[in-house]
Amino acid sequence: MPRPVLEQLRQTLQESTRARAAAPQRKAVAGLYAITPESVGSKGNQGNEGNQHGSSEDNEHGGKGRDGSSGRNRNDDRSGAAGQDTARLLIAVRAAVEGGARVVQYRNKHAAATKRLEHAIGLAAVCAKFGALFIVNDDVELALEVDADGVHLGKSDGDIAKARKRLGPQRLLGASCYNDLALAQAAHAAGADHIAFGSMFASGTKPGAVRAPLSLFAQAQSLNLPMVAIGGITAANAGEVIAAGASAVAVISDLFDAPDIGARAAQIAALFP
Repeated sequence: MPRPVLEQLRQTLQESTRARAAAPQRKAVAGLYAITPESVGSKGNQGNEGNQHGSSEDNEHGGKGRDGSSGRNRNDDRSGAAGQDTARLLIAVRAAVEGGARVVQYRNKHAAATKRLEHAIGLAAVCAKFGALFIVNDDVELALEVDADGVHLGKSDGDIAKARKRLGPQRLLGASCYNDLALAQAAHAAGADHIAFGSMFASGTKPGAVRAPLSLFAQAQSLNLPMVAIGGITAANAGEVIAAGASAVAVISDLFDAPDIGARAAQIAALFP
């Protein structure tokens, strides 16, 4: 993205951040939780869904440090495979937010650090402008740099207690708990303020992803935390996890592959009471 455009995004983000600071009450994670695909094209994304709620166990770390950059080739854009068209990404996310997405998580395991910063600045500005929460996956420092609302971590993405200390009390911190109530309890004790369970349904791109039973939501009610359902969720089955007690549903493919992203977002958002 040309530098003047990037600087304009930074200015927009600064203006939106100042406006948000005037009403600093932190929102809770709820409703449609959109996770960005790693590629957005004219005919939908070509990214991967599977167990994407912070999980990096699937050979994706490659020795990457927890600062979000160590071990990553900063010049490796993989422009075709990793989806580097920032404009298309922002257009798609804006459509989702205008349609009713209340949370946006930026997840990209393959883009270079400079491209991730570019994406995050633009996404933070879009979310701030339209009143959605902006969460960064697996990168506390990037979240702080763009003044994101919070961070989401998988079980191998870093220490939750350390992340909470770095983020402070005002930012959100989510944790992937897969199919494990004990992980949710430990995450809560370490400082997470929302948790994610899944994969709730079969994933076409990651059929081996661990499956989580709907009963987990009832079992975890005593934690009194917002609970996000993820994995294979579509407009057709989201009602099941909402009825089971999920506070939010994380959606990737069914949202960003839809012919009308805004309409699909509205369809899913309408399922919440």
